Amino acid sequence: MKSNLPKNPSRASLPSRRIIRARYSERSEESLHLALGANIYPLHRYVLPLRSTLILLLSLLLSLSTLHGQSAPREIHIAAAADLQPVLPALAEAFTHATNIKVIVHYGTSASLTTQLLAGDPADLLLATDYSFPEQIVARHLADSSAPIPYARGTLVLWARADSPHLPLTQNTLRDPSIQSVAIADPDHIPYGRAAVAALTRMKLYDQLKPHFIVAEDLAQTAQLVESGKAQFGFISLTAASSPNMKELGSFIRMPPSAYPEIRQCAVVMIRSAHRDDAHAFLDWLRSPPIQKALPAYGLDPLQ
Repeated sequence: MKSNLPKNPSRASLPSRRIIRARYSERSEESLHLALGANIYPLHRYVLPLRSTLILLLSLLLSLSTLHGQSAPREIHIAAAADLQPVLPALAEAFTHATNIKVIVHYGTSASLTTQLLAGDPADLLLATDYSFPEQIVARHLADSSAPIPYARGTLVLWARADSPHLPLTQNTLRDPSIQSVAIADPDHIPYGRAAVAALTRMKLYDQLKPHFIVAEDLAQTAQLVESGKAQFGFISLTAASSPNMKELGSFIRMPPSAYPEIRQCAVVMIRSAHRDDAHAFLDWLRSPPIQKALPAYGLDPLQ
């Protein structure tokens, strides 16, 4: 039988296009290109023209860039008052679980955090213990809102160790003339210190107890003073008093809300933040009815 193959030996000795296609399923794309390169058939029959190839590659790169941007981890940095340290970790974890936005928190006094932010320190959101410190950010046009945004209300409590001879605590406990030491946070910088001074003044006990004050730098130090027994009593926040450690070591009573100005805890989103939308998402989530309803479990009162 005569063969129908071409008698050109150079062409007859090469594998047919059918064979090359059959082998494709067993080879990588790179191997396929090598096989085509060995064939004397013109390469333009098997590859796209250069211009089309460049367009395809550019489109692919743009697509990959978009996907990379979408998959990049999202995060916000929060400058938070130290009073929130017993509260914020659980709230941040819940927010991250709900939104996949990571929350990184830096704690300090509202006064020190505000000073740092005014000096240019980076942060997306400030969570302060009152209105006055966020107002300083607004006044310098560094916030993206025209006023601080409230997110909760703070509560002042009087705390004593479980082995105190003055238990159970009442509103009249501080009238005892045997009291020798009361810890309060610095009223010049800490809202809860100012609230303690206002409450004692309203109760007509300020002049009697002022000589026995042990003034702490912040609420955390105030709690340490009374927890360690260096002070008989301490004015701290309900958030601090509600922590497992403080609940185990002592007891507290709430000071009458009418005895001190409302502690309206406020926030601002920094105007230079690169993550303003995510920062607002956290703040909106914190102010949402379900989260506001849950705040008392963490020692904060809801706005309403």
